[in-house]
Amino acid sequence: MAIKAGIFGDGTNLKDRYIPNHKKLAEQVKHWKKLGLRVVLTSGTWDLFHVGHAQYLERAKELGDLLIVGVDSDKKVKIRKGPHRPVVPQEERVSILCHLRHVDAVTLKPHDEKPNMLIKLVRPDILVMSKTTKHHKSDIKEKQKYVGKVVLLQPQSQTSTSAKVRLLHTSGADRFAKEVANRIPALMEEVMQHLAK
Repeated sequence: MAIKAGIFGDGTNLKDRYIPNHKKLAEQVKHWKKLGLRVVLTSGTWDLFHVGHAQYLERAKELGDLLIVGVDSDKKVKIRKGPHRPVVPQEERVSILCHLRHVDAVTLKPHDEKPNMLIKLVRPDILVMSKTTKHHKSDIKEKQKYVGKVVLLQPQSQTSTSAKVRLLHTSGADRFAKEVANRIPALMEEVMQHLAK
């Protein structure tokens, strides 16, 4: 008989899946491990969610029984990626992840957290990291102290959120430049008329 409630239910169950309190998350993880469940942890920004994100999470979930996803807070993303990011605010990014069948629990990672804090808290059986993020060997070695195994996943699609954001900025700038270029002759004539008076 399958359990159809809480994180094991088919619905979003935001109140069960989103665990902002890290102490409560640690208690939940201990409980899940006592049940013999293999815990997988991954984290990231998850901004402008796309098919590559979905496939990455699906691959991560295949490695264990429960998938916990850390979400970088808005402030953390701004510090790492610049003032125009994230495009999607943290509340929406958390909610989107809670809608995915492969994600069992979600937590927010604050900007001021110490390195590897979530990893040390959860101590997952499997830590999944993306190969697209440039990880130093020493950083991976440090993380391995707190996990059963580190798995580096290949990108699951050619889609890149950062590339999409750059394209939006560029296309917006191009459109603006064309509008300005089209208006320059009329503006110049207006200025010339004004000076001739």
